[in-house]
Amino acid sequence: MKKTVTKKSQVKALKNQEEANQEQEELSQQQKQITESGSVVTHNHGHTVHCLTIIGQIEGHYISPSQNKTTKYEHVIPQIVAVEEDPEIDGLLMLLNTVGGDVEAGLALAELVAGMKKPTVSLVLGGGHSIGVPLAVAAKRSFIAESASMTIHPVRMNGLVLGIPQTLEYFQRMQDRITNFVTQNSNISKERFTTLAMNTQELVMDVGTVLDGPDAVEEGLIDSLGSLSDAMDCLNRMIDKEKGKRRPGRPKKSQ
Repeated sequence: MKKTVTKKSQVKALKNQEEANQEQEELSQQQKQITESGSVVTHNHGHTVHCLTIIGQIEGHYISPSQNKTTKYEHVIPQIVAVEEDPEIDGLLMLLNTVGGDVEAGLALAELVAGMKKPTVSLVLGGGHSIGVPLAVAAKRSFIAESASMTIHPVRMNGLVLGIPQTLEYFQRMQDRITNFVTQNSNISKERFTTLAMNTQELVMDVGTVLDGPDAVEEGLIDSLGSLSDAMDCLNRMIDKEKGKRRPGRPKKSQ
């Protein structure tokens, strides 16, 4: 009898040890994921959510100086595709605190997020400036912290620029791409967005407008004021609604 009890105790202890090792391994993988890509997958309320951070400067085709905090678009694109294709992940939470960056890289990421079928929510913390504006509005539901701000301004380019009419036309066409994307994915009109971008009365060294959280919501650029808990609650509701659609209906009883 004693041998049986001892054997059961050993099996139970071994099982507990295996579970502890598995939890430690999952925690280690999570920490590694945060360190390498600035993202994390969380499990709560029966939902699996991928949290993606867009911080600093969005790096495009050219490498930014080493002292700059950057988000490399070639790292983010595979993550977005993985979230959309992974059946274990229910939704995407995107946290933004960015000064902007490469226009085409930012638009590429924004188009990917806007094209996702899974529930997506964005939250602007600190700032969502320049090309961060299309990224913020790309999600199906957008939030902004009351203390955060967003800068709207026309397309700019550094370095050698050819002073010819074709260059100005290219700038205008690029600006139209941004304006059309933002107005199609938010509640601000094209005319109002253009007016804010061309404002000459607010920025000292540039044209444009800085909107704080309440103003961004009032202009229709962002859906709601909110914090992390508000964004998570909204995402969980969207996931529940999406799962309800996919759940097959009960067959009707025959009369």
